[in-house]
Amino acid sequence: MINFNIEKIVPLCSAFGITLDDDKIKKLNLYGNLLIEWNEKINLTAITEPEDVLLKHFYDCILFFKNVEVPQGAKIIDVGTGAGFPGLVLKIVRPDLKVTLLDSLNKRINFLKDVIEKCGLSDIEAIHSRAEEGGKNQKYREQYDIACARAVAAMPTLLEYCTPFVKPNGLFVAMKGPSAVDEVAASSNAINLLKMAKPQIICETLPNNDPRSFVISKKISQTPPKYPRNSGNISKQPL
Repeated sequence: MINFNIEKIVPLCSAFGITLDDDKIKKLNLYGNLLIEWNEKINLTAITEPEDVLLKHFYDCILFFKNVEVPQGAKIIDVGTGAGFPGLVLKIVRPDLKVTLLDSLNKRINFLKDVIEKCGLSDIEAIHSRAEEGGKNQKYREQYDIACARAVAAMPTLLEYCTPFVKPNGLFVAMKGPSAVDEVAASSNAINLLKMAKPQIICETLPNNDPRSFVISKKISQTPPKYPRNSGNISKQPL
């Protein structure tokens, strides 16, 4: 069993009001071990050194709570969740949240379900679906307080994937690197068409000096029915 030394980030998290108690530390450590174990069978992450997993995955995701106001019991969908970042970390740290993890690859969904079961998490589901199909499904369309994504696609494409899931007055949150300012500048048309407010960009630096950015946009009104388009149009003609 690998020890990811979650205790090292406890004071960093407490500085912005997040308490990592023994139960949360235990679950994050188990999650990390399952990530490394499954990564030998399917490609989940290129980040496998324990220190890197701690900072570049776990702490990076927990920074979400420093920069985004997340109401008690909020419904969150993590679009293109991959190995569960940030959605699974958000759920472990804030058990009150109702989380949906959405990914297009069933192998990753099987991994996520294994983590959910072994960590004993409730009010969380892992859904096998493409984002553009899920966004048309009335079970998920405009049902969430927050739609988030981390390292999935360029901003115009990401906006079309994610914003159909968000309730009016809810939030879209993209976790990005240093390119956030340029990506937002290239997204003004998508922002207008998808009925989103001008995004706020918050820059962060991880303890290892890696730059991070949170792009946060509020949904002004309902997404026009034509969006999201099919995957071919989204990729060939970004908004």
